[in-house]
Amino acid sequence: MGRTAKITRDGLLNVAEGIVRSRGGAALTIGALARAAGVSKGGVQYSFASKDAIVRALIDRWTAQFDDLLGDPPPDDPVRFVQRYIAATRASQQALDAKMAGLLVSYLEDPANLRETRDWYRGVFARLTGDGLEARAARVAFLAVEGLFLMRINGLDDENSWSDLMDDVEVILLKLVGTPE
Repeated sequence: MGRTAKITRDGLLNVAEGIVRSRGGAALTIGALARAAGVSKGGVQYSFASKDAIVRALIDRWTAQFDDLLGDPPPDDPVRFVQRYIAATRASQQALDAKMAGLLVSYLEDPANLRETRDWYRGVFARLTGDGLEARAARVAFLAVEGLFLMRINGLDDENSWSDLMDDVEVILLKLVGTPE
């Protein structure tokens, strides 16, 4: 009797990422994941009851990775927070291409996921409160970075200008607040 493939959540998520990278989010199904992982559909469903559960797990994984990249910037320093956010966004974008980001869009169709995402953004803006120049500049820089993210996931970075534009955001932020580059 042959040896059965060992099924792990992480292993399945690795395979799921590969499917999305090569064929897009629509190609990610329980059947496709089972075939690619060399396990039965039941084996996949043991770890993930539905495609939504797989997508949720991928989003949770990416969020945790991003949070690790962000680290723990001082809560009372909005400029430092945005600088760390820019650095984490740069690093995470190397791993998160447009096909992966497309899953984020479908993820937000669920009202519970949308609420969770809104709460996350509220937490970010709570760190960027204040009427001073630093807080205002940090908010504008954060919004610019988020705009660049949306441009990238919508394929508007054909000339790979994204990195240069991220540089622009950081340079302007530091000039506004009088911090040396």
